[in-house]
Amino acid sequence: MEEKVQQITAWLQDKVKEAHVDGLLVGVSGGIDSAVVANLIKKAFPERSLGVIMPCKSQSEDQEHARLVVEACDLPALTVDLTETHNVMFKNIQTQLEAAGQLNEDQLKLADANLRARLRMSTLYTIATNHKYLVVGTDNAAEWYTGYFTKFGDGGVDLVPLANLTKGEVREMAEYLGVPNEVIHKQPSAGLWEGQTDENEMGTSYAMIDRHLKGEEIPEEDRKIIEAMHKRSAHKRQLPPAPPQ
Repeated sequence: MEEKVQQITAWLQDKVKEAHVDGLLVGVSGGIDSAVVANLIKKAFPERSLGVIMPCKSQSEDQEHARLVVEACDLPALTVDLTETHNVMFKNIQTQLEAAGQLNEDQLKLADANLRARLRMSTLYTIATNHKYLVVGTDNAAEWYTGYFTKFGDGGVDLVPLANLTKGEVREMAEYLGVPNEVIHKQPSAGLWEGQTDENEMGTSYAMIDRHLKGEEIPEEDRKIIEAMHKRSAHKRQLPPAPPQ
């Protein structure tokens, strides 16, 4: 694990040098993936790294855990509350759709959640531009493979240092880096709505996805769910398509 941490740290340093920028920042959600990335960017750039906490209809526990993370690794942090911004923007869009007779009630929950993710992305890039930093993503191999991220939201980043690590490996790295236990052992959630958990939403578990990515046998039902998610989300891992010349 020490070797993996050193490799990723060196890779982050190389990418900053290649991009001719000054450092790195990450959105700290209070979850294990962003906690690991917070530690990695602090190691890569002790004086030029930043954590951004962005509550937006968030659970208070998530904000507490985010603060625990940045304090534990001594990462400078900035808090930008997006709740009011989201409320105004989403309500305005909803009102215009209603007036046009085009509002799809069935899609409201997802549209609400995706807008929050995209507001966070815009916030991170605005702050990154201010500091001349790159935005570092937090998706692990399981999320990357299944497309369990918002396109141009939490998927809108410059670097994805955890994209080759299974959820289990991220947990091991978190323990090695000294991430607070409350964060390591909490139920994975994107915090999209009350009671939302990643595994309930996906219909399978991170353990099953990890095993599938390692080429191990898993129940057929889980395999079908995972492969269907991978196929549906292919567009998220590619540049926008253009017609042939």
